[in-house]
Amino acid sequence: MAMIDYLVRRLLTGLATLLGVAVIAFFLMRVLPGDAAVMLSGAGAGAVSEQELAGVRAKMGLDQPLPVQFVAWAGDVLSFNLGTSLRTGQPVAADIARRFPYTLQIVVMAMVIAVALGIPAGLVSAARSGSWTDQCLRALSIGGLAAPSFWVGLLLILGLVHFFQWSAPLFWEPFWVSPWQSITQLFWPALAVGLRQLALIARMTRSIMLEVLGEDYIRTARAKGLSERAVVLHHGLRNGLLPVVTLIGFEVSALFGGLIITEAVFNVPGLGQYVVTSILNRDYPAAQGIVLILASIVVLGNLGVDLLYGWLDPRTRHQGAK
Repeated sequence: MAMIDYLVRRLLTGLATLLGVAVIAFFLMRVLPGDAAVMLSGAGAGAVSEQELAGVRAKMGLDQPLPVQFVAWAGDVLSFNLGTSLRTGQPVAADIARRFPYTLQIVVMAMVIAVALGIPAGLVSAARSGSWTDQCLRALSIGGLAAPSFWVGLLLILGLVHFFQWSAPLFWEPFWVSPWQSITQLFWPALAVGLRQLALIARMTRSIMLEVLGEDYIRTARAKGLSERAVVLHHGLRNGLLPVVTLIGFEVSALFGGLIITEAVFNVPGLGQYVVTSILNRDYPAAQGIVLILASIVVLGNLGVDLLYGWLDPRTRHQGAK
């Protein structure tokens, strides 16, 4: 019963969060400078008569009070209809489905880079605590946490252009069409956003391993004559990996919402670029739909991690039920 209560509370919290995101996204789009009717007309302000603009607003439903507009949009969302993009003329769901694979691939590649390098770096740093190796790895991890991903992306682009005459691809290959080319094209955006996760995982691994390596059973394993490698990997890492796995789960879901600027910097046709373009063009249905989808991914990801942690650690489950 405790697990059911835990699940119900997490689901209610997730639904309340999505409702809040939907309200904020809807009303923020309405208060932004600019007129969606002018954007849709294809002419600048002053080039279209007020009568024509009134007709466009009536067609879009913008002549209705804001609460009425919100209820109509919320009803469409509940029926799994995100509306039609004012800019592309395509269903928002179709636009999202076309762009989602690029964002998903960047997230997966970024986390592979972060996990493959972050956990070993944290292990080495903890095993050699206080040494110059530890000091260098700690400094690098702090720098990785302090550097924004879009700034790292700009530095990467400047370096690639200056030293290798690199240029952004004119056409981004989907993974299922050309796997290797797709991986090489998206490697740099994945590296730009993965450095922060790498630094975070390295610091978390170091902190947890320092605590674990001070336990009595670790001293017992060393007293039995086991090698330091066996002590760290087979006894320490196995018992200290749960918080790191939890962190990885949270970071995967958070990355979906953190790729907006990086995708725009690298001109990747993913969900992040779609958000920026939709907001700049006052494309209400597209902007509201993609923000809601990104929020849903984050909420579901966090819910999955909470449930996994609650299943692995019953103490968390009982605390959540209280």
